[in-house]
This record gives sequence, structure tokens and C-alpha cells, in this order.
Amino acid sequence: MNKVNSLQKLLEERIVILDGAMGTMVQRYKLKEEDYRGKRFKDWQSDVKGNNDLLCLSRPEIIKEIHRQYLEAGADIIETNTFNAQAISLEDYGMQSLAYEINVEAAKLAKEAVNEFAIQNSNASRYVAGAIGPMNKTLSLSPDVNRPGFRAVNFDEVMIAYYEQVKGLIDGGVDLLLVETIFDTLNAKAAIFAIKKYFREHNTSIPVMISGTITDASGRTLSGQTLEAFCISVEHVDPISIGLNCALGAQQMRPHIEELANLTSHFVSCYPNAGLPNAMGEYDETPEAMAKTVGEFAREGWLNIVGGCCGTTPDHIRAIVQEIAQYKPRRLPELASV
Repeated sequence: MNKVNSLQKLLEERIVILDGAMGTMVQRYKLKEEDYRGKRFKDWQSDVKGNNDLLCLSRPEIIKEIHRQYLEAGADIIETNTFNAQAISLEDYGMQSLAYEINVEAAKLAKEAVNEFAIQNSNASRYVAGAIGPMNKTLSLSPDVNRPGFRAVNFDEVMIAYYEQVKGLIDGGVDLLLVETIFDTLNAKAAIFAIKKYFREHNTSIPVMISGTITDASGRTLSGQTLEAFCISVEHVDPISIGLNCALGAQQMRPHIEELANLTSHFVSCYPNAGLPNAMGEYDETPEAMAKTVGEFAREGWLNIVGGCCGTTPDHIRAIVQEIAQYKPRRLPELASV
């Protein structure tokens, strides 16, 4: 059975576990500027601390170790360390030329971690999702309050940057793609266009997960879409799942996950933050508390995929695994076409 079919079968059998935060785990290593640079980038012309994607090249052993910890905690799917690894975001560090290489190496690191885990655990099936983040520039909003019609980037530029990222991730061997933390659906549409273009030009296809971000109690994305409008906007890619992540803790995400579970005929994913950030910008929700809340989602029949976003750790994933084991996955509804 190939990876695509085995993942589909797994989703039909039980709730699938996604990993937790990469950035939170990187912070634990208390890396300094020289750690980010490594030998290769020792003389780079600008500061690179904070460019976590670069660690795939400069400190690959750290990234692989984080993947390993999430696998051991029970994650079925691990995400590549590529949240900002496209040319437009990497331009902040003058590293746009490294975009393809970072994605290839990130995918290879995650695959190595999965393959080594499988050898040690009776050939257990685990999957690598190529993480495609929202980018640091938006197509729907102006960065200048005095010029509401101004855009810092155009659709073609965004699409080309995402196409290069998709190529790197697939060349590196990912099993699926995850377009995540979507606050501007137009950016996501550019990513989807790039994915479809790559599939068409290379006569290939792998599953695509879509995950949006509701930014506040209004139930809208930052660019103003309702959850229903968001779902309609991305349905055409026929994703394996549509979900929500980031911005909110599990408690705050509850009404939106319930709504989503009744909106889409696709599998539903949910990976919230570990609560809301405190005054220091840190996340305090314990693994037990978070697991209890997402367990309630599972009990209600809203979940197919669950994991963690900002502030979550392998301990959070381990607690979630234990909590949701008792619940069956959400059954896909038959919805009238719109």
C-alpha cells in the first residue's frame, strides 16, 4: 500500500496525530547568533538569529532531534521546518537564493527521522508534511495605512516563491503538503495555484492539507473572511483536510471547530496554541489541560487530525495521544453541493 492510500485508511480508522510547535522547541536550545550561522554562514553580511528555517542547513542535528521527539510522543505526521522557507520571507535575511535548498534539506531531515523511527518501531507508518506558511507579505492588505490600495507584493511573485518551495519539498521527499496558518486566503490561493501548477507540469500529485487561522472572537480571518467563505474559497483544491491552527487556544477555538465540522465534507484538522500568550508572550496551558479540551472536541465527533501549534511540546502531543485514543474519528458527512 502506498503512502497516500495508507494515510487515507488511517484517517478512516482513527484520529490522526499531528506534531507540535517547531519554534517553541528551538527556543529551548537557547541558540545564539553563531549557532544559527554555523560554519557555512559564519561571515554572512546580516544577522540571521531567528531564521529557524536556516537551521536545516546550519544545525540539522537539532531539527532532526525535534522531529524524533515528536515521533516518540506519538505523532503520525511531522511537519518540515519550512514555515518561512520561501524567497519572499527569506529576503529579510538576504537568503532568498537558499529557498530551494532549505526545503530539500528540511524534507530529507524529516524523512530520515521517520525512516529511523520506523526501523526502531516495527516499520510503523509515519508521514512527512511539507509546511508552507503564510508569508510575511499579504496580497489582500496594505502595509501602509495611508495607502490602502498599496500592495507590497503581487500574485505572480507570491506564486513563483511558493512554486519554488513546493518543488524543494517534493524533491526532498515529503508525503503531503500543508498550507497552514492562512490569514489571507489570496496568499493561500497563490500557494494552491503553485501546487496545482507543479502537479500538472510534473504529472504527479500528493495530498494537500489546508489550515486557516481565525484571529479573534468574530470568527473571521485577518483579511475578513468568515469560516464558511474560507472553506468555499479552498474547496476546489480537493484537500485531504481543512482545518484551523494558531492564533487561538483550544478553548477559544471550540465554536469554530464545531462550525467547521459541519461545513466541510473533508477531514477536519485542529492544532491550536497552548492557550493564549501571557504578558511575556509565552504560552502557559499545560499538556493535561489542552488534551482535555481537544478530547472534548473528539468526543463530540468533530476531529480527524489533531496536534499543537505555538507553545506546544512533545509533552502536549503525548497527552493528546493518550486522551483521544478512546474516541472515534469524525465521520465525513454528505453535504449538498453549493
